[in-house]
Amino acid sequence: MKINRSGSAVWSGGLKDGKGAISTQSGALDAYPYGFATRFEGVPGSNPEELIAAAHASCSPWRCR
Repeated sequence: MKINRSGSAVWSGGLKDGKGAISTQSGALDAYPYGFATRFEGVPGSNPEELIAAAHASCSPWRCR
């Protein structure tokens, strides 16, 4: 069985003053905002590292090695 999933991220502006949005094909995230402050300053929101960690943690043990 072949399963394809996709996601996207957009960013506009500079490093500290820019804004981004993360979306997933499933709709679980729909233009969910992220930026410098959510990534480095503890402001509520998501960041790429958190999403990778969640994906890895949710992976079944026999499929992700």
